[in-house]
Amino acid sequence: MGTWDIGPFDNDSAADWCGDLHDTPAAERPAALRAALAVAADNDDYLDVDDAASAIAAAAIVAAHRGGTPITSVYAPDFLLEGGRVPIGDDLPGLALRALDRVTADGSEWRELWEEGGHYPDAVGVLDGLRVHLSAV
Repeated sequence: MGTWDIGPFDNDSAADWCGDLHDTPAAERPAALRAALAVAADNDDYLDVDDAASAIAAAAIVAAHRGGTPITSVYAPDFLLEGGRVPIGDDLPGLALRALDRVTADGSEWRELWEEGGHYPDAVGVLDGLRVHLSAV
């Protein structure tokens, strides 16, 4: 996975997933968010870095819709950069939190790669910022 920074959209896998989300019909985008989050949240085996990156990008979108940091990354879905939105169901914040928990747990390639690179605390700090908005009532 090519990674150029610690942001939720700053890697090849997340950017590719965001491109796919942009190309998804608007009515199907909530299901696409849910699917990306569920792949990580429901994973009991080794979590692949590509699945983790997609889940992080999806969690960032959910968090932004709940008052989090506005999405400004050029690697995010274009429709969001143009002011578009995705309907966020009541279940998505909790699912996003579960996905982030799985991404940072043992058996996660994402975690292993950031630990090996020596920047795990910084990368987790980004996720912690998302968690604040995902857990807000």
